[in-house]
Amino acid sequence: CGRGPGGCRGGRTDVALRCAASLAAGRQPRGPRREGTVRWSSAAKASAVKINEKASREKILTLESMNPQVKAVEYAVRGPIVLKAGEIEKELRKGIKKPFTEVIKANIGDAHAMGQRPITFLRQVVALCTYPNLLDSPSFPEDAKERARRILQGCGGNSLGSYTASQGINCIREDVASYIERRDGGVPADPDNIYLTTGASDGISAILKILISGGGKSRTGVMIPIPQYPLYSAAISELDAIQVNYYLDEENCWALNVNELRRALNEAKAYCNPKVLCIINPGNPTGQVQNRKCIEDVIHFAWEEKLFLLADEVYQDNVYSEGCQFHSFKKILYEMGPEYYNNVELASFHSTSKGYMGECGYRGGYMEVINLHPEIKGQLVKLLSVRLCPPVSGQAAMDIVVNPPVPGEESYAQFIKEKESVLNNLAKKAKLAEDMFNKIPGVHCNPLQGAMYAFPRIFIPSKAIEEAKAHKMAPDMFYCMKLLEETGICVVPGSGFGQREGTYHFRMTILPPVEKLKILLEKVKDFHIKFLEKYA
Repeated sequence: CGRGPGGCRGGRTDVALRCAASLAAGRQPRGPRREGTVRWSSAAKASAVKINEKASREKILTLESMNPQVKAVEYAVRGPIVLKAGEIEKELRKGIKKPFTEVIKANIGDAHAMGQRPITFLRQVVALCTYPNLLDSPSFPEDAKERARRILQGCGGNSLGSYTASQGINCIREDVASYIERRDGGVPADPDNIYLTTGASDGISAILKILISGGGKSRTGVMIPIPQYPLYSAAISELDAIQVNYYLDEENCWALNVNELRRALNEAKAYCNPKVLCIINPGNPTGQVQNRKCIEDVIHFAWEEKLFLLADEVYQDNVYSEGCQFHSFKKILYEMGPEYYNNVELASFHSTSKGYMGECGYRGGYMEVINLHPEIKGQLVKLLSVRLCPPVSGQAAMDIVVNPPVPGEESYAQFIKEKESVLNNLAKKAKLAEDMFNKIPGVHCNPLQGAMYAFPRIFIPSKAIEEAKAHKMAPDMFYCMKLLEETGICVVPGSGFGQREGTYHFRMTILPPVEKLKILLEKVKDFHIKFLEKYA
């Protein structure tokens, strides 16, 4: 160690550490050479071994010591099947031969990753906000510049890089309130009830966090649809709440039946305190669009049973089937009269990630919360203030969703052309997926009324079910893993969303371009027929 003939002398810790490091690396320490050898004192060796032992002590954080609620969290959309897809992509890049040349990730609703082009006007405004020097450029339309200036005036120092109020930029919350009033035919909306969020997920998690309390049989129960979007089951697990399942009616196009809600509620009262009812409309993963009568029934049920309503409405622009129309829970609640409108507590959610925008990466969203107790309102703002504020670029993107170009503005024609092109394409792909799935033996797919996914039911032979059990997999996970390994198509098994026992499904996004979607569906058809033959 360069400390004289005795090596590490005098118990010097820094020197001993270097000796230990040398030993661990298999190197001899430096010291006075005698005939090409290095001499160590026994004290130096003992010190090195002792430090090495200390270096390999047990970790503080292990699977046994970690938060058990976090360990219980599962999120199928980015679960084992997606990890396997990532491994296969790495193998393809290394030149390892597969029966396919690329992995098609149809597991998640990530529009731009699937080739959808951004809406020009939205990107123009965010670009102007991000780099205000562009406000002097003649390349940008004046209506985009006006919106950017207004957003920047609401930011500290006129910069998107500053923190905002925890509830979000005030002028954007005003724009959200105006949007809701236009959407709902004049139903009033108060900007003070609007909270800008990091995508809709952030708002849903925050509301659940403030709602959940109690212990034992008084622990909060949260009613969620089955099939459901796994955010809900994940948040419920993380918060150690009680998940209360109610089943959508697959035989009736995934309809929501109030009798089923009542069954689930009454059974849950034996072991928890159900006080939250979550609705996803249009549905994810099931794609159903609820009619007015259904929403009225749900609201009456929530009022009668004193339940807090959560309305996940992020797919409100994604309605394709003739005869279907999006109705917001807020609008129907208002039209049912003051007895309902002044009493039912409702949180509604929207996002930049879906619709025609597909701007998942900006993480923009909002929630409107009505009939909240004034003291709870303060608690909610306090809770949101812990994360300081949502991403400011996401807030700007959300503003363009709720405050797009209008007739008479120079960007309107291009904006409406791009918006309609995206939505018309999605409608075409929804019909294509439904038709092609229903031509495959052993597959049934309900109409894709809205959202951006197909959720077909698949027949899995008993022989395949037995093999899945041998691999300690759910049968539909086994099916989806085989599909991935043989075709490169990544979809999510229905067991990740929940389904009635004895039924099997998978969720697949319809976002790929039409021609690519046709190829994908043909590959699924060929795979399924071979799968049935193999395990018949």
